[in-house]
Amino acid sequence: MVTTSTSEDAPKLLNLVRNKIRLKHYSIRTEQAYVDWIKRYILHFGKRHPSELGAEQVEQFLTYLAVEGKVAASTQNQAKSALIFLYKEVLGQLLPWLDDIEHAKTPKRLPVVLTKQEVQAVLGELNNTNHLIVSLLYGTGMRILEALRLRVKDIDFARKEILIRDGKGFKDRVTMLPTSLVQPLQAHLARVKALHEQDLAKGYGAVYMPQALAKKYPYAAIDWSWQYVFPSAKLSIDPRSVNESGQGVTRRHHVQDQAIQRAVRQAVVNAGITKPATPHTLRHSFATHLLEGGYDIRTVQELLGHSDVKTTMIYTHVLNRGGRGVSSPLDGL
Repeated sequence: MVTTSTSEDAPKLLNLVRNKIRLKHYSIRTEQAYVDWIKRYILHFGKRHPSELGAEQVEQFLTYLAVEGKVAASTQNQAKSALIFLYKEVLGQLLPWLDDIEHAKTPKRLPVVLTKQEVQAVLGELNNTNHLIVSLLYGTGMRILEALRLRVKDIDFARKEILIRDGKGFKDRVTMLPTSLVQPLQAHLARVKALHEQDLAKGYGAVYMPQALAKKYPYAAIDWSWQYVFPSAKLSIDPRSVNESGQGVTRRHHVQDQAIQRAVRQAVVNAGITKPATPHTLRHSFATHLLEGGYDIRTVQELLGHSDVKTTMIYTHVLNRGGRGVSSPLDGL
């Protein structure tokens, strides 16, 4: 347990947070978000050490975010999760009040779904790698980061399957590889392999590996099968490898999801679609169109990786058949 309580210990505490997050194999996004919220929490109470604070201060901070900061319920809940992680996992304070703090109520909204014609229009506004990635999102139902984090070994062309590792909830699952994407993906990977060989020749080419795997397979980082399917166009310093002196390992990361977000947003505008569509909308469209095609909801649940079929049931409410498939009496006149 951390017992020091001076403001100078804040950087040391944040390093403990980062180390604990990496030990539990959380994503870099989660690490950045949690560290940011914990830092804001410490600054909000005049740089007092969190061990000196308790339930009252946590509630005050979350109330401040909602009332003064006017943040969304999901954002407030993320801040709460970061503070719970801090107290339980880092400070080792298994206090009952942590479980008594109520989650902000997130509004239940139906997902935005594109028609097949609208999906085709959006894809028509994209090209090259962006077109391939977005096609994969719609054709497989993957989340955007699931697609961008794919490794070469995760695609089985013979079986036309894609293995999605460490999806939401740290679960693996299998989805289909659309036949129409087999040839474009193979051509894309031929170019990626040439880029990887260039990196190796220049002394780079080692991709990021989860900590445990990096120790178990020390040479896997430079192996072709472990490379990202959609690598970034530029080399960059891996933030997880930066030491106290500010030095880190130069790697080729995967394409940033913000770039795909921007590309889809522009494609939607260019296609003249007024729906607030995002890359995640293609996942919703994938599920809805499968149900429209008569596929069993349990099959769709498995492809999406939902733990509970109730989560998948929401797509039965957005099928293109009017309100829950009921015909209006006006149409019967």
